[in-house]
Amino acid sequence: MFGGGPSRNMVNTFEKNLPADWSVEEFRHKNIKWQANLGGQSLGSPVVADGRVFVGTGNTPPRNPSIKKPRAALMAFREEDGKFLWQNLHDFHGEPFHVSDGLLSTPTVEGGRVFYVTPRCDVICANTADGVILWGYSMMKELHVVPHYGRMCRNYGNCSPLVVDDLLLVVTANGIDDDGNASPKAPSFIALNKNTGKLIWQSNLPGENIREAQSSNAVLANVNGARQVIFGGGDGVIYSFDPPTGKLLWKCDCLPKRQKKGAPTVDNYIVATPVVVGDKLYIGLGTHPECGRPRGSYFLCLDITKKGDVSLKSYVAKAAENKDSALVWAFGGPVHPQPKKGRSVHFGSTMSTAAVHDGLVYITEENGYAYCLDAATGRRYWEHDLKSSVWSSPYWVDGRVFVCSEDGDVVILAHGRDLKVLATIEMDEFVRSTPVAANGTLYVATRSKLYAISSR
Repeated sequence: MFGGGPSRNMVNTFEKNLPADWSVEEFRHKNIKWQANLGGQSLGSPVVADGRVFVGTGNTPPRNPSIKKPRAALMAFREEDGKFLWQNLHDFHGEPFHVSDGLLSTPTVEGGRVFYVTPRCDVICANTADGVILWGYSMMKELHVVPHYGRMCRNYGNCSPLVVDDLLLVVTANGIDDDGNASPKAPSFIALNKNTGKLIWQSNLPGENIREAQSSNAVLANVNGARQVIFGGGDGVIYSFDPPTGKLLWKCDCLPKRQKKGAPTVDNYIVATPVVVGDKLYIGLGTHPECGRPRGSYFLCLDITKKGDVSLKSYVAKAAENKDSALVWAFGGPVHPQPKKGRSVHFGSTMSTAAVHDGLVYITEENGYAYCLDAATGRRYWEHDLKSSVWSSPYWVDGRVFVCSEDGDVVILAHGRDLKVLATIEMDEFVRSTPVAANGTLYVATRSKLYAISSR
C-alpha cells in the first residue's frame, strides 16, 4: 500500500544492500534488473505483492491497439522479470486534460485482492492473479460525489485505500469541478465492507468548507489502546473517526489564519497523507500545484492524544503554554525580516508524505527543497535545493533517503543530521511517483516506464 503500512510512514527498515548507483541510458544499463513500458503518465507509486508489481498508468500508446479512446489503467507485471500480466482499463470523468493521463490511485493489496479507485471515483476490488473484478462501488452514482476536475487540475479518484479488519477506508475525492459545481452533502470519507463493497458509514465533513478537493489518504493510529482512522481534510483540518462506527472522535484545524474571499493568495489545505509514529502525527500543508500556490506553508507535528476540537490558535505558543492545542511544533512561516534576495518563507506548499525515522523527519516541498527536521522539536538540521519541483515523497530505505524530481533526477541523500548527497541519478523523463523497495529491488516509475533496480 502507499507508505508500506497503515501508519503511512515512508520508511522501509527491511530492505538492505540496494544499489546507490544505476544507469537507464540505452545500451549502457547498469543495475537494471528489468524495465517495462507503462502507458502515459504514472503518478501513483508501484506496489509489490503476491509476486507482482502493480502500478496505475494510462493506455497511451495502448497495449491493445483496438482500444482507441484514452483510458486509465491498472497494470500488473511479474516481479521476477517484468513480464506484463494483465491490465484493467477504466473511463475518465470528463475528457482527460492530457491524452496520457492515467490512474492516479496507488493500489492496496491484501489477501489476494487489489483495491484501488478509478478516475470516475469507482472503488474496485479485483483478483491479484488475473485482474478479474470482484466488485465495484460507484461513489458518483451512489453518493453523488463530485470529483474535482478542472482545466488544469486533476484530483479525481486518487485515493490509496486503507484496510482495517473487514473495512476499506476511502477518501472520495469530493470537491469542486471546473464550472464551480459542488456537492457539499456528499461524503468525503467512507467505509466499505472489503468483501462485498457494501457501504458501512460515511461522513460529509468538511462539507461546504472544501477548498478544491479531497486529495489525502486515511491513516490508522492506536491511541491509548484504541484504534482511530485519521483523514486529512480538503479544508486544512485533520479528522479522526472510530473505525467501526464512523463516530467523530476529534478534529484539529491546522491553519493559523484563513484567507478572506477574494484574497490574492489561496489557503493551504491537506494534499499529503498524514504519518503517525507513536502518539505523534506529522503532516504538511499545501495545494495542488496546477491550481494555484500559496505564498508559504507549514509542516506540523501534532499530539493525537488530545481530544475534542483542538484548533491551532497560535503557531508560536509553546505546547506547555497552549494546553488545549494538539500542536507540538510547526516548521515554516515567513522569514523575518523579509530578505531583499532569496526565499521569503521557511517552507513552501507540499504534496509530500513524510519519512520519520531515528528521531528525524525528512520532507520535501513542491518548489523543490528537501529538509531534515528534528522529530521532537521541529529544528531544521539541513535544507537541500533540488533545483526542480517535487510531487513525490521522500523514501527512507537502507540508511538512505531517495527523492525524485520533475527534472527526472533521483537524488540519494545519506541518513543523518548532516547533509550529504550520495548521488544524483538521471532518469529518462520526469518522476512524480515515490520509489518502493521490496525483495532486494528498488522500483522507480517514470512518466512512461517502470524500472526494477537491483545489483543482484
